[in-house]
Amino acid sequence: MSTQHSSFVAPFRVPLVRWLLALTLLEGVAVAAYLLFSPVHVESLRYVLYPFVWINVGVAAVLLTTPPQTTGRLRLVAGIAAVAYFVVLAVLAGLISVNLGALFGGGHTHAAGGHPTGWQFSLAAPGWGPRVGYATELFSVVFIPYRVVGFLALAYLVYAALVDTVRTALSGTLGIVSCVGCTFSIAAGLSAGLAGGTGVVSALRVLSVDLSTVVFVAAVAILVWRPAGSRASER
Repeated sequence: MSTQHSSFVAPFRVPLVRWLLALTLLEGVAVAAYLLFSPVHVESLRYVLYPFVWINVGVAAVLLTTPPQTTGRLRLVAGIAAVAYFVVLAVLAGLISVNLGALFGGGHTHAAGGHPTGWQFSLAAPGWGPRVGYATELFSVVFIPYRVVGFLALAYLVYAALVDTVRTALSGTLGIVSCVGCTFSIAAGLSAGLAGGTGVVSALRVLSVDLSTVVFVAAVAILVWRPAGSRASER
């Protein structure tokens, strides 16, 4: 006899598959149009396709995951933690930058190390762009589609994992150990930052997109299939 969890991996349904196929078709058309009309020369096709791995895996994971039903207070706490988690990932990946020198009244006072302030907009390959940024003397924020979608998906999965982990822990099980994905997926933000932004280990910059994509997919897999492992341990 097994205990039912309200956070679970739902089976693939026909409408879901159709939506994913439609999304993939739209992405294929966008890439074809970009390659046809853009003057850029693509040396490695995988870097054009990586953003869609993030987007499609993230969308599929969110659609397949149902957060548990629980108290409003627990949902609020998990929601705040998920928002903070997204901010951490965004900072590590360079989507959000803070000029500490200007913030504390010392050092350089220009945003983002001397870059112009205000709104910025630039086109890029689908998924990489369009990029929209806003910078002030204190902080800068940039929107890169595939990273924002991927990190939002991770934050949602962490929200579901936290709610389910606390719920199972309170029920006397050892579900808390299954939240390893909550910390493991931070590496997705850290390695993504190496691709341009606030990268920490510049020596890995060349393979940063490959590394961040692998870590992202692995983190999503851990967070999505974690509840299934919890159910198996309760049988």
